[in-house]
Amino acid sequence: MKELMQVLNYTILNTPLYKFALAFLVFIMFLFMRKIFTLTIVKTAKVLVGKTKTDIDDKILDSLIKPLDFLFIIFGIHIASMVLKIDDKVIIFTKSMMIVAFFWFLFDLVKSFEENILHLFSKKVSREIGLFLVKATKVFIITLGIVAFLQNLGINVSAFIASLGLGGLAFALAAKDTAANLFGGFAILTDNMFKIGDWIKVGSAEGIVEDIGMRTTKIRAFDKRLIVMPNATIANSAVDNFSRRDRRRITMRVGLVYSTTPATMNKILQETRKMLQNHPMIHDDPLFVYFDEFDNSSLSLFFYLFTKTADWQKYLQIREDINLKIMDIVAKNGSNFAFPSQSIYFENELDVKNQNILLDQN
Repeated sequence: MKELMQVLNYTILNTPLYKFALAFLVFIMFLFMRKIFTLTIVKTAKVLVGKTKTDIDDKILDSLIKPLDFLFIIFGIHIASMVLKIDDKVIIFTKSMMIVAFFWFLFDLVKSFEENILHLFSKKVSREIGLFLVKATKVFIITLGIVAFLQNLGINVSAFIASLGLGGLAFALAAKDTAANLFGGFAILTDNMFKIGDWIKVGSAEGIVEDIGMRTTKIRAFDKRLIVMPNATIANSAVDNFSRRDRRRITMRVGLVYSTTPATMNKILQETRKMLQNHPMIHDDPLFVYFDEFDNSSLSLFFYLFTKTADWQKYLQIREDINLKIMDIVAKNGSNFAFPSQSIYFENELDVKNQNILLDQN
């Protein structure tokens, strides 16, 4: 016992060894309490909140679990430091970690209710605006947490920012593009230019909108390239939103052979107009079908009409159906489709001989 007491009273950094052992045991005890807290209290709380009709309490509890687990470790360190009598220095650290745990809880709380917020904004305003506000709230919580953490450490953040002077001005000037993109993103959302999933074209960029961020908008091109555009550029550009239209245009020309008689042509035009007017997926107005040109190798028919859908696949199916029916009408009336051709006429044999004689005399 005497030898054991000598070992335990051995000092390291002016602190007896038994105090280090006691501090270690205290820390282990808090880890044990943390485990008991997880296995009993948390499980019981989950069962209780699971019986309620709403999921709000479930999400609040889920947001609390990790920060509370973290606090057990912090309290263990704090009590252990009190045993070692270094609590004056550790109190600042403990408070700082409690600030971290608090803002951690707020961040997880926003994350847990993110889908609820987006669903609410989808009904009232726009899902994209909700997504923008959620991201902005997360950034605000992180920023506020950092400021509170630094303030607790004794760093005067306000004075520090003010002391930057010209450096702060230079930083502000350097960040003007970022600010422009932030306001551009806000303009995109408030003006409701487009939403995620829309097919748009901005300048030479065309594709499906995948994400509207605080600084940039991501567009997936049809060849699967990812195009990232600054929001300020989009806000100041002409945006074609193809998803907002309710129809697609069909413009085409059909050429018939020159052997088609006027009567046959008139019948083909009448039957084609009637077919299009009765088509369930074609708008009645405008609908133009006219024989308007004599081409080099065909009698040209001009078609100008609109489908009742903007979906590209359905549009192609409608166009295919129309083309097949036009082929039936043309074949039924005894005409054919023309193709580019050229006719060459030769002079008779006597004229060719006379021209050869004249050439020989010359």
